[in-house]
Amino acid sequence: MKYYSTNNNAPLVNLHEAVVKGLAPDRGLYMPETIKSLPCSFFDSIDKLPFQEIAYTVADALFGEDIDGDCLRKIVYDTLNFECPVVKVSDNIYTLELFHGPTLAFKDVGARFMARLLQYFINKENATEGRQQQVNVLVATSGDTGSAVANGFLGVDGIHVYVLYPKGKVSAIQESQFVTLGRNITAIEVDGVFDDCQTLVKNAFMDEELNSRLKLTSANSINVARFLPQSFYYFNAYAQMKRAGLEKDLVICVPSGNFGNICAALIAKRMGLPVKRFIAANNSNDVFLHYLNTGNYEPQPSIQTVANAMDVGAPSNFARILDLYGKSHSAITQDISGFAYDDEQIKAGMRQCHDLYGYVLDPHGACGWLALRQGLDEHEVGVFCETAHPAKFKQTVDETIKADIPIPKRLAAFMKGQKQSVPMPNSFEAFKKLLLS
Repeated sequence: MKYYSTNNNAPLVNLHEAVVKGLAPDRGLYMPETIKSLPCSFFDSIDKLPFQEIAYTVADALFGEDIDGDCLRKIVYDTLNFECPVVKVSDNIYTLELFHGPTLAFKDVGARFMARLLQYFINKENATEGRQQQVNVLVATSGDTGSAVANGFLGVDGIHVYVLYPKGKVSAIQESQFVTLGRNITAIEVDGVFDDCQTLVKNAFMDEELNSRLKLTSANSINVARFLPQSFYYFNAYAQMKRAGLEKDLVICVPSGNFGNICAALIAKRMGLPVKRFIAANNSNDVFLHYLNTGNYEPQPSIQTVANAMDVGAPSNFARILDLYGKSHSAITQDISGFAYDDEQIKAGMRQCHDLYGYVLDPHGACGWLALRQGLDEHEVGVFCETAHPAKFKQTVDETIKADIPIPKRLAAFMKGQKQSVPMPNSFEAFKKLLLS
């Protein structure tokens, strides 16, 4: 399989190069040249298959030309050693719980898959070249990406991870999951917002001196090995709904920040997933909703909200969505609608869902629940992504629903660790100096 740049000004590369490079030399994002359709027989029997086998079938269509089958199966099975259950909230609204992995967030799937795939390619390189070369993984986070990537790569030989996060704009529990690890993980606390962190990472890939001296790659959703595996759990959600006889007129709602997650869902639809349509749920950072309503894409400085992982004013994966639909606004709006909610609306949704149904939402899932309630037609059934465990936002959730939600043991263990982060101004020169040192 070959991968091209969304800017169409860079040579085609294979999967190995796309994963290791992360970003194309023309600053575009890599996309697969061909998106294979899965056979009807797969969807006829999908409800009889376990999650790991569903995921392997999808992974084989996406990556099978470039990875030995046994190795790919092992990567998939190692990645998905936890469930992503669909849970009923009300009569026609269900939630896809994506917080049962090691860091209790949806990004565990993509981060764990990428860590294993990158190690597979590094081992191949080292065996061919007869030497051990360190790969430096750069990742910007507005919340859960940092913890998922850091824990996915923790202790992996030959890889060092640099996590850039905005000072004071990540919840204390989220922060504890990547600043306490040490070893091959360096947390960098940037005096800025998420978009600044993302720009620093992108500029690093464009810097000739850095790339001549260091082997760099990214673990943000700009990397194909991070965002494509997120398609796995949409196929699994469909399988679970089919088991319940609820697969017809299915609408999936995705809380969206950098838009890698919903982009993976759209890839799944292109592969044949029988989902009727999608809803993108936004917080006050509503750049994509503005595009849906007007046809104009106008990036803005990000706004800090209680749903901080969605605080993105210039979503990178918008370029992939445009590319997937041939830059056709009408085609995009045929498959995707959108809604946006401010902090007070998000908190009101959290209270209402808890009071009516006894289900505890995190702020991001609350956006998804609200969007389904607002955008679902009477005959449709909706599934929204609950992207992180509510305890990761304990203070906000407790204050909002007037409860004391328990902290899972895995989260509590992170909180006991000692903070090991490097403070840094929002300066590329400072970042470059740190990397070279």
